[in-house]
Parts: sequence; C-alpha cells; structure tokens
Amino acid sequence: MASSDQIGDFLTRIRNAVSAGHRTVEIPASNLKRDIARVLQDTGFIRKFVVVDDKRQGIIKILLKYNGRDSVIHGLERVSTPGRRRYAGAKEIPQVINGLGYAILSTPQGVMTDVQSRAANVGGEILCKVW
Repeated sequence: MASSDQIGDFLTRIRNAVSAGHRTVEIPASNLKRDIARVLQDTGFIRKFVVVDDKRQGIIKILLKYNGRDSVIHGLERVSTPGRRRYAGAKEIPQVINGLGYAILSTPQGVMTDVQSRAANVGGEILCKVW
C-alpha cells in the first residue's frame, strides 16, 4: 500500500529502528529522502547512508549512530504534512530546543538545516525537526 506521506514514513522508520536498537534501517528511495539523509549525516545524527539500486525505486540504507547504548537521535518530529503545509521566512524559522536540535527545511536552494537557511537568508517549507 502506498503511503500518502513519504517523509512521515521515512521519519517513522528511523524512529522505530532507533527505539528497537537496530544498527541499520532500509527505506524506499526518493530524491527528497536522499537530501534529508544527507542533512542528517552532515549534522552528525547518522553515521552514513548508501543508496542501493534495486532496478526499481531504489533503497536508502541508513547506518544509525549510537553513543554506547544510547542513540544520537533523541527525537524526530514531522512539522509540515500533506494536509497542512508549514512555511517560514528566513526571519521566522524556529529554533529546536534552543539550538540543540535542527529544523530541516526544503528551500529554493535545496534541503538544508535551519542554521544554514538563516545564514543564506532564505526561507522555505519546514519538513521536520531532529534533536
């Protein structure tokens, strides 16, 4: 069955893998999911990700990051949903836990964190929050 919220499914799979203590998680690939995984890797929330070509859609294999037994990812929250899109200008981008987490935005210049978006002075759709 096809999911209507691909980003929500992406975040839920990561959240479930972290709560189960898995080291890896496999997610059906898309360009937006690849960009979000790249941002998660750049910010240090995951070790790395690899896109595997399966002659169809492709699969993103994410290697999760742990400090001992505790996951580096403490929370993932979907902000903009298909039924309610959330946009913010460069000046209105929210901070996540007073700067300890990141908001991931889809901007005209690509997918980036809230910090990068403020530095580039560009707003966009707030996809999710990670802390």
